[in-house]
Amino acid sequence: MDTHVSNGADYQYTLTYLATQEDKIGKALGDFMRKDMIPTLRENMKNAGEEMTPYVNVWGTTPDKGWSQFLDNPRYSTGYASLFSTLSFMTETHMLKPFKDRVEATYKFLDFTLDYANSNHEKIKKVRNLAIAQTMGQKEFPLTWELDASRVDSIEFNGYEAEILDSEVTNRKRLFYNKEKPYKKKIAWAGSFKPKNVVQKPKFYVIPQGWERMITLLKNNEVRMTQLDEDSLMDVMAYKILDYKTVSEPYESHYLHSNVEVEKIAKKVKFHRGDYLIPTDQLRVRFIIETLEPQAVDSYFNWNFFDAILQRKEHYSPYVFEDKAKEILANNPELKAKFEVKMKEDATFSKSPKWQLHYVYENSEFSEPSYRIYPVFRVE
Repeated sequence: MDTHVSNGADYQYTLTYLATQEDKIGKALGDFMRKDMIPTLRENMKNAGEEMTPYVNVWGTTPDKGWSQFLDNPRYSTGYASLFSTLSFMTETHMLKPFKDRVEATYKFLDFTLDYANSNHEKIKKVRNLAIAQTMGQKEFPLTWELDASRVDSIEFNGYEAEILDSEVTNRKRLFYNKEKPYKKKIAWAGSFKPKNVVQKPKFYVIPQGWERMITLLKNNEVRMTQLDEDSLMDVMAYKILDYKTVSEPYESHYLHSNVEVEKIAKKVKFHRGDYLIPTDQLRVRFIIETLEPQAVDSYFNWNFFDAILQRKEHYSPYVFEDKAKEILANNPELKAKFEVKMKEDATFSKSPKWQLHYVYENSEFSEPSYRIYPVFRVE
């Protein structure tokens, strides 16, 4: 349970709620929440004079245009809980309602939720065990999600008529919710999501012991792992980071990455005694995958924990490499042919000696081998 205060649109409700997104938590628990737990809690709150609605995550400027369920990625409490097959709620009481009313609404919801859990504890344990078994049997895991536009429903909503007035402060129009004009009507609501990108579960992940911060975070979340007892040469799949986007301003003290593009490369990698082997055949499998797969929306890579691999540590002096580049092209006819084609077809490239030398360097044995190679390896 995570209790919050919300701003945003105005409406009649004192309390709105976010639940662990039903599609993300898996069919067993998702069906249980949609068909049993949430309807019961909403009915109990209504009977107690505290009608509530899903968190008002509006599409447009006002709720009457409809909205979609909030996508609770793992950075949020309810999204984090879903990684462990755990039912979770986040309450949002509206900032404009009196403090006393907000506190009482929150207490009622907590009370009804605890009462429901107590009365249905055997059912909850049974369906959660089923959900865990389903997760353990999965071969593919979603990394990102998108709204399922084919499954749009409607809900009855108690709102206030929105008006656009002349601002008395700026030279623009302003939004005004008229509390003299309450309404109750059906509006569009989309509460279903579907996987966008999925990944095959490997047998193991291997992390060199030098990445201590991530290893500590995994241990804090009770991820089971073992350390190699001797140096080992292993056949693994590695990711090379081809591209990514980064926010222009910090978010929660990080410069978040997104839209990560990778290339899978089969490699022989020498690991050392003390490096960590993480099996995926364990209860924490969803947490492991959603933190260690770089394309997962809240992966450790996207939260900057591996940014060291994005910086070149080695390079060359152009006047020295000039002679070596000539030798490389002379000994590699295929590379020389590609180089000449690029010179003809890429006007910017043909005018830049810097990028011409860089191209030869990048495609030679001297190119920094660890640059952009993600240091968490898959054993498939």
